[in-house]
Amino acid sequence: MTTVAILGFGLSGRYLQAPFFLANPNFRLKTIVSNNQNPQDIYLGVQKATSLDEVLADPEIDLVSVASPNETHFEYTQRCLRAGKHVLVEKPFTATAGEAETLVALAKSLGKHLFVFQNRRWDSDFLTVQKVIAEGLIGDVLSYEAHFNRYKPVLNPKKWKEVIAPGNGILYDLGSHILDQTLLLFGKPKSVWGETWTQRQHSEVDDAFDVKLDYGKIKVTLKSSILVREDTPRYIIQGTKGSFVKYGIDVQEDHLKAGIMPGMPGFGIEPEANWATINTEVGGLHVRGRVETLPGNWAPLFQNIHEVIQDGAAPAIAMEDIVEQIRIMELVKQG
Repeated sequence: MTTVAILGFGLSGRYLQAPFFLANPNFRLKTIVSNNQNPQDIYLGVQKATSLDEVLADPEIDLVSVASPNETHFEYTQRCLRAGKHVLVEKPFTATAGEAETLVALAKSLGKHLFVFQNRRWDSDFLTVQKVIAEGLIGDVLSYEAHFNRYKPVLNPKKWKEVIAPGNGILYDLGSHILDQTLLLFGKPKSVWGETWTQRQHSEVDDAFDVKLDYGKIKVTLKSSILVREDTPRYIIQGTKGSFVKYGIDVQEDHLKAGIMPGMPGFGIEPEANWATINTEVGGLHVRGRVETLPGNWAPLFQNIHEVIQDGAAPAIAMEDIVEQIRIMELVKQG
């Protein structure tokens, strides 16, 4: 078994990671670091720690998940690696590509594995997008547009998210997901343009962005705003044979918050109302209809972590992709 400690008990540690570690028999979730809530009240048998030092001093811990504020990721990951631990890092991995490269080199030199929590590679909608593209259902892709919007006019109660600090802002928060998905689909772009700006009153950080990636024949647009009340399509993809338009977002996060755990009936299944619309040509016939969304399931990310550590399997997420992701976000932030 791989014995795990989670550093942080916020959204990611409590809802998005702990349930999957607990559901997978290859992991033992031993410790969660929290200064406020007691994780034992929610997850029986899991110990509480109040500092990273306690975790690093525990020889049983194989893997530390760094789910702490963004600006701590670089320092805490370094400390974990030097203490002989494998490390899973919540996105954004780091604030700069230089920091990312430093951590990758350090892990390699110490013979330890690094992972980044890019869980939305296994979202229901993106899994469906991948299959539609791979099967050539709309022909060759010409344009790809992804939106990640929310409506949260009130500033985040987590004060660390609303201050100017390394890795803060919506580009690093939500943008890291749809940028990671794009790099998985199309690889490194030929050129990058983008901008971020602030929309909410009294906000110190960017809460909207527009990014353009040029792949030659394929043009990519990635957009996000935290002031979108009537949502736009999440994906708009145009190909040589047709179009694919998808509303709605993967439901795993909502399910986990509601107490619907991995493996329970209906987990990760999206409502029919959010199935995509496709208008294309198949076998010489014009077809317009709905595409049933594949089930969302972040479990393969966790299983791959175990297999990399224990069996020497290939990582599902290449760190080269993560470094490129950070490089692009840096370019956009620099204007």
